[in-house]
Amino acid sequence: MNIRNIAVGIVVVGAVFAGGIVAVAWQKGWSVRETMELGAGVIAAKASRHTIADRTAAILAKKPQLKDVAESAGGKLRILVFKSERSVEVNAPGWKAPRIYPMTAFSGTLGTKLREGDGQIPEGIYGIEYLNPNSSYYLSLKVTYPNASDRARAKADGRTNLGGDIMIHGKAVTIGCVPVGDDAIEDIFYLASAVGIKNISVVIAPYDMRKGRKPELELSPLKWYPNLCDEINTALSGKF
Repeated sequence: MNIRNIAVGIVVVGAVFAGGIVAVAWQKGWSVRETMELGAGVIAAKASRHTIADRTAAILAKKPQLKDVAESAGGKLRILVFKSERSVEVNAPGWKAPRIYPMTAFSGTLGTKLREGDGQIPEGIYGIEYLNPNSSYYLSLKVTYPNASDRARAKADGRTNLGGDIMIHGKAVTIGCVPVGDDAIEDIFYLASAVGIKNISVVIAPYDMRKGRKPELELSPLKWYPNLCDEINTALSGKF
C-alpha cells in the first residue's frame, strides 16, 4: 500500500467519524462549541489508555487536598442529582457539608427515562457500576440504570428497549446523562475511587424534595410515577 492510499484511507475514516459526530449533534440541536467538544473528547478517549490509578494520581497531583477530603468521608458516598435545580450534591458521613456542583448541560424534561433514545435523565435510586478513566467525556461514572424497579415497571407497561449507559461525566454536553464539567468530575471520580463503588449510592430526583414536596413537579400520566417520587423522597430523607 503506497503513501497516497494510506492518506486517502485516513481521510475517509476521518470523514466517517466526523459525519457521525455531526449527525448526533444535528439530531440533538447542539451548538458548534458543543459538537467540537464532543468530537475532541471522543478522539482523546480513543487515543488514551489510562487506568483508574493513572487518573487518580494525576488528579491528586493537581488537587492534593482531595486526599484529606476522601479520608474524612467515612467510607461512604452519596451522590444526589436534582434535575430541576440542575445540581449534583456529593456528601459523606464524615463531612460537615456536602460538595455541590452545577450540571453543565441538561437533556429532556422532568420525569423519568422510559426508553432508548428519549433523551431523558433517569429518576430513581441507583448505584455505580464502574469508573471509566477513558471516557469520551473525559472521566465518567456508570450509573446502574436500568435497575430492577425500572425493569419491573417497564414489564408492567409493556415497554422494551429501556436504554442504558447513563453516566455522570465531564464536559458540557449530554444525551440523558449527568454532565458536571471536567473540574468537577475530577473531584467526583477521585472520591468515588477512594471510597469504592460498592459504597456509593446515587439518587436522581426531579427536584430537591428535602425543601418540601411540589405536586406540580410530580405530575405524570404514568400511574406508578407518584410511588416513584415517594421512594425518592424516602431515599433523600434517609441517613447513611
